[in-house]
Amino acid sequence: MGTWVLLLPLLFAAEAQAQGTVCSVEKTFLTVEENTNPGEPLLDIYVPEGQQVTLGPSSTPFAFRIQGNQLFLNVTPDYEANTMLEAHLECRSGDSAVTQLRVFVSVLDVNDNPPRFPYETKLWEVPEDTRVNTTVVSETELEAQDQDKDNVLFYTLQEVTLGASSFFSLVGANRPALRLDQSLDLERWPNMTFRLLARDTQETAEPSHTATATLVLEVQPVDLRPPWFLPCSYSDGLVCIHAQYHGAVPTGHRLPGPLILHPGPVYAVDGDRGINQPIKYSIITGNEDSTFSISADSGNLTMTKSIPNAKTFLLVVKGEQADNAQYSVTQVTVEARNASGSVPHFTQSLYRGTVGLGSGAGVAIKDAADPSQPLRIRAQDPEFPDLNSAITYRITNNSYFRMDGEAVLTAASLEHAGVFYAEVEAKNTVSSGTATTVVEIQVSEQEPSPTGTSETARTEGRPDGGQAGARRFSEAEMAALGGVLSALLLLALAALTVLVYKLYGHRLVCGFGRALKSQPQGFDNQAFLNDSDDANWVPAPSPSPSHALPAPQEPKPPEPAPPSPETPSRLPEAPAKGADGGSPAAVRSILTKERRLEGGYKAVWFGEDIGAEADVVVLNTPASEVGGAGDSGSEGSGDEAADAQDVLGTDSIHF
Repeated sequence: MGTWVLLLPLLFAAEAQAQGTVCSVEKTFLTVEENTNPGEPLLDIYVPEGQQVTLGPSSTPFAFRIQGNQLFLNVTPDYEANTMLEAHLECRSGDSAVTQLRVFVSVLDVNDNPPRFPYETKLWEVPEDTRVNTTVVSETELEAQDQDKDNVLFYTLQEVTLGASSFFSLVGANRPALRLDQSLDLERWPNMTFRLLARDTQETAEPSHTATATLVLEVQPVDLRPPWFLPCSYSDGLVCIHAQYHGAVPTGHRLPGPLILHPGPVYAVDGDRGINQPIKYSIITGNEDSTFSISADSGNLTMTKSIPNAKTFLLVVKGEQADNAQYSVTQVTVEARNASGSVPHFTQSLYRGTVGLGSGAGVAIKDAADPSQPLRIRAQDPEFPDLNSAITYRITNNSYFRMDGEAVLTAASLEHAGVFYAEVEAKNTVSSGTATTVVEIQVSEQEPSPTGTSETARTEGRPDGGQAGARRFSEAEMAALGGVLSALLLLALAALTVLVYKLYGHRLVCGFGRALKSQPQGFDNQAFLNDSDDANWVPAPSPSPSHALPAPQEPKPPEPAPPSPETPSRLPEAPAKGADGGSPAAVRSILTKERRLEGGYKAVWFGEDIGAEADVVVLNTPASEVGGAGDSGSEGSGDEAADAQDVLGTDSIHF
């Protein structure tokens, strides 16, 4: 132990002497980061005097250089290109090598490269019937590449098509395989687009690089659904509750065209719209006697023969894809009804139209209520409302106009202004039933009013939108009638007052005054009260006869309906009883609507219908009644009755 202690100073002296005679470096193993600037020296080389240092042949080519006695990097280090660099140093004295040194430089990886996808946009086709949790695109097809070898990539799937993320997801954050999470729906989601993001670090790490690519997934149709008979009574896009069809046909007739069914004609489509196979139709059951036939291509149901008796057919119709892969069935109910007595029905008894003066043949008549629309005449068969196509129309009595389907057209040039009436006949070609209506056509120099006011109605004294025949009298006629009635009423009341006073004056003195105390003071003439609620009495001018066209075939206008019983056309009745409470000789009403032949009083009867000839009749008391009245102390007598008759001039006044 003591000997080694004595030798240590000698060893250090020998080492110092050796260092002074050979080349040396402080470190033989160095580390540098890639992308390091090569301008800085790596280390210093100690070279004894009289020696030179050079790079030996085993050095990494072009990686180093020696300037003076310093070692430099000759290139920017790249970890991805070379992770270890070697510098072979040789110290020579003259031509002989004195010392050889090896210096190793380890290149450290730096995150200097972004990840890259081998594609920008990629399209995949996914069958619609792919099962949930199936990996539809593998990881190797989707992953990105990063030249930084030690980097771990993190992936994120971002939806571009709104709601698409509910269908697909990634298997993991570092595994970009695409997995199906929900059943596909070709009808609502035929294709979906995503953006796939790759990041080479965690989101919070620096530096960080990203890359993106676009993924498009197209859903491929698969034959999953049978044909759907439309319209579906319920459908959620995946399931359809098929429509069931029904219609009616007349007995004893064979319809020439396809049956009109509800809710529409027999029609089916492929439930898989993406495949959209054509549909073939056939009747499976319910057509044992071959009464009906169905078109295999269109589904139109027609009759092959007439049905003699009322009967209900339940036809099961099959709709099958042309490739025979799927089919479905529905039911068609056809009711055969008795057609006897079935006639069309018009919704209006009078239609009003208007057309400009000078219109040539073929001009459509406009609707007077809405001149912007053509006038259409339409009838329906109440028993077969679906057979409108079997109803034909024609004008029977006016050569100026003709029917074109439901439209009214001019048949000749209209040279004169005026009002025309034409009868339109509707005929059900199936049941042979007919019905008629009337069209009133105003030929006017002015264009039809856009406000929808009927010029015809104003000319004819009928208000806009009123019913046919609702207004019978013009303003002048009403005024004249009112004046005559007022004068006659006053005359009748004056005569009756004298008559009653002569016959029953003594009784009126005793009891009539008390009876009148409970009565209103005076009477209103109800026949001429202003009834604003009864629009039928609005006056309007009548057309001038000089403006009518000479149409020999023109029918007579329809007779208006008589006024309703509620029309104010009567006078109020006087009190029925006097103060003595109903005695035959008591004071009774002398104004009545009915002819009363019983005795005991005299009365005035007025005709009830204002349109009929009106009568004011003084009903005289029989002779026996007059005599009886005289015996009982009445001041009336036959002479007095004659006097009253002289006052009136006659027993019956007609006006």
